[in-house]
Amino acid sequence: MHINPRALGLATAPTGTRNGADIAQASPVQPVTLLRPHAARRAARFFVEKFPGRSLYAVKANPSPDLLRILWESGVTHYDVASIGEVRLVAETLPEATLCFMHPVKAEEAIAEAYFAHNVRTFSLDTLEELEKIMRATATDGVAASDLNLLVRLRVSSDHAKLSLASKFGAEAGELKPLLFAARQAADALGICFHVGSQAMTPAAYSEAMGRVRDAIVEAAVTVDIVDVGGGFPSWYPGMEPPPLENYFSVIHAAFEALPISYSAELWCEPGRALCAEYASLVVRVEKRRGDELYINDGAYGALFDAAHIGWRYPVRLLRDTDSDVRPMAFSFYGPTCDDLDHMAGPFELPGDVGAGDYLEIGMLGAYGCAMRTGFNGFGVESAEIVGDEPMASLYGAAEAPRRSNVVTL
Repeated sequence: MHINPRALGLATAPTGTRNGADIAQASPVQPVTLLRPHAARRAARFFVEKFPGRSLYAVKANPSPDLLRILWESGVTHYDVASIGEVRLVAETLPEATLCFMHPVKAEEAIAEAYFAHNVRTFSLDTLEELEKIMRATATDGVAASDLNLLVRLRVSSDHAKLSLASKFGAEAGELKPLLFAARQAADALGICFHVGSQAMTPAAYSEAMGRVRDAIVEAAVTVDIVDVGGGFPSWYPGMEPPPLENYFSVIHAAFEALPISYSAELWCEPGRALCAEYASLVVRVEKRRGDELYINDGAYGALFDAAHIGWRYPVRLLRDTDSDVRPMAFSFYGPTCDDLDHMAGPFELPGDVGAGDYLEIGMLGAYGCAMRTGFNGFGVESAEIVGDEPMASLYGAAEAPRRSNVVTL
């Protein structure tokens, strides 16, 4: 239920200048997502202007059509899609966008629809079987397609990332030579791609992976037209403070320039989290306190999936009409469902006098938080508001520093 603050006689800020404190003043019963289009625009412009190649938005991080349009308007023209559902969504939302089907294992029917109905020409793969599938699905009357961009995904280490993506996809070193050779024969443009894992905390992750790319090119002796360094670009979270993104770009560019590749080869990347984490936060209400545990009205089956299942920490702050001089303490959260798994261990640092009826803002949920929400147990109803304040943390030169007060007065 969305409560109109004017109906309660509360002062409101004009749309675009409101913040979490304004939303909390209205005493919403359900969680409220705060959207910051200006933060998404800033992140998009940063990648468009500073990454030394082409940036593909990884749609899985947040498939909101509104966000897709913001990124498009900010200069992001290519989109990394991982399913036929994402292909259809982006094709409908952004008819002029270039779609790249970057999931290495796809249904043959999905490949065919993507190619013939949505003009998708870029596909990733990590086996000869997948290559054969792509060739069958894109053939016309038995004649193989001649306009394919085929990117062979190689397996690289996720040791420098907070979330590994090293076990599910990627060809091993011994498989790469025949795979690259076969893909070269079938492709108009041949590429190599990889993923260093989510939330890579050092540029060394990319330099090491590019070393694997170099070895693969030398061994296979093929001409490579595209090198795609994938995603993994980090955002700021408590306990996860990465170096500036410019450092990553410099390391990637230097490694790319040193590769034995075509003089006209293209450099790609697939940011997801880095483009949308700052786009959204969440206002929740504390329904109960039990010691250092707070029962809130969103959780593991809502926007806080990662906080529950992989122990991800998010910046939090108390939204209250009076300031608190009580020392901060560490809390864990329980979500609203009846499931014991609906628990976010944290720790989340808040003033020690927080209790039932208080409102909290949980930041950096534009990535994966909004995308993972379900309606389990009848929960999950929410409203969204556009706000104009800065996100709780930023890597893009925002006016406010990443570490902000954990109390905001109304």
